[in-house]
Amino acid sequence: MVTDAQVRRLREKRMDGNTLGAAAAAAGMSERTARRWQEGPVPSATKTARTWRTREDPFEGVWATEVVPRLATDTARRLQALTLFDWLSDRYPGRFQPGQVRTLQRRVRDWRAHHGSDVEAYFEQTAVPGREGALDFTDASGLGVTIQGEVFPHLLFEWVLSFSGWTYVALAASETFEALVAGLQGAVWALGAVPAVIRHDNLSAATHELKRSGGRQLTERFRGVLDHYGLRSSRISPGEAHENGVAEQAHFRTKTAVEQALLLRGHGDFVDEATYEAFVREVIERKRNGPAARRLADERPHLRPLPPAPVPNYTTFTCVVRRSSTIRVGKRTYSVPSRLLGHTVEARQHPTTVEVLYRGHVIETMPRLRGDVDHRIDYRHIIGSLVRKPGAFARYRYREELFPSLTFRQAYDALCVTHGERADVEYVRLLHLAATTSEGQVDATLMRLLRDAQPFDYAGVQALVTPTTPSLPVIHVPQPDLAQYDALLLGGGRC
Repeated sequence: MVTDAQVRRLREKRMDGNTLGAAAAAAGMSERTARRWQEGPVPSATKTARTWRTREDPFEGVWATEVVPRLATDTARRLQALTLFDWLSDRYPGRFQPGQVRTLQRRVRDWRAHHGSDVEAYFEQTAVPGREGALDFTDASGLGVTIQGEVFPHLLFEWVLSFSGWTYVALAASETFEALVAGLQGAVWALGAVPAVIRHDNLSAATHELKRSGGRQLTERFRGVLDHYGLRSSRISPGEAHENGVAEQAHFRTKTAVEQALLLRGHGDFVDEATYEAFVREVIERKRNGPAARRLADERPHLRPLPPAPVPNYTTFTCVVRRSSTIRVGKRTYSVPSRLLGHTVEARQHPTTVEVLYRGHVIETMPRLRGDVDHRIDYRHIIGSLVRKPGAFARYRYREELFPSLTFRQAYDALCVTHGERADVEYVRLLHLAATTSEGQVDATLMRLLRDAQPFDYAGVQALVTPTTPSLPVIHVPQPDLAQYDALLLGGGRC
């Protein structure tokens, strides 16, 4: 059978001045066949569409009566051909074979093309220089990154200028207001300018639900940030992620670029989060912002200048330290030094940390709680009181927080075996020793004792951690009599 490519090859050779025989040989056909195809339409244009069936229709009798009515009512096109096939197989046992699924899928596809409901069309947009930036968070835990061997679940905040494609990326623990503001401000100050509009979805950090209408509008705090930069908000419809296509496509490209860079690096382990973030930004500068540099230069004249200073990217809470030496910050409980009991402190909730200030001075900085964890108790804050009231340890509400490591937990279990009811007193004293000397030294000492299966108590561990310093003798040197030295000098010439 002669193909279109053979005929085109034949005609090209003839146009180059080759004989019919030479052209036919080059096209892979006989001279007789070549004579027939020197002119006229190509083979595919001479074929007529087949209008008859070559085999019996397996869905005869059920297509019009069973399938079509269900397709007609499925205006959303959610009903799958496989579901229809399984339903028909149950309704007519033994009539249909698994190999006929593909036939039904083609029939459903063709019916919908001719008679189905309209499908929502997408409209490509023309980006205007300086008009719009898009932002969003994306889950990057699938990249398999670890921090010192520990799995690192995290998000990436991403900002993209719609016209030039200039991109800014930052790590985020969750989609909080503080992370959103930190990312937005990090982007515009790194860029050195702001566009007119910011495109984003309806994340709870920026919007809240309207009870009456069920819609969403900007929160007062986020609107204040946008007003500070003169940004106008443009939000997508709820559940329609494709409407923020610039950011969604950027997520795919960013994660692909980072994944490939990690594969070339050979592993995904980093010393700390800052090192990993620097790695990601280097990849983005090289893979995304380098190629976008020319378009960014064209866009810069259309961007607007920054305000004189950024806004704080933290949330402030005013807290009274409770009798339990704790405060409540963002519906979570944090311990603070017990010397602050009864005092009013200011807590600043940043994207990843919480700062506690008293009269403008930072007293404590601690990691911000994430996920389902609703409390953080530092034993150092309360151990001074607990060592005086060791009986409170047994039923302390946050007792599990008083085991700094697995070694301390195992040490407590061992003390329960060897000391019975006195185990709480001994363990609380060990905690006090860790707080006043070195937790690392106490941990290492306990680990060694546990490994050697040696019984221990507070006094024994204290002797190993802080051995007694031997006393040194005090040597008294008498004050010399300088008068004798003067006499010696004065009579030094006499015999």
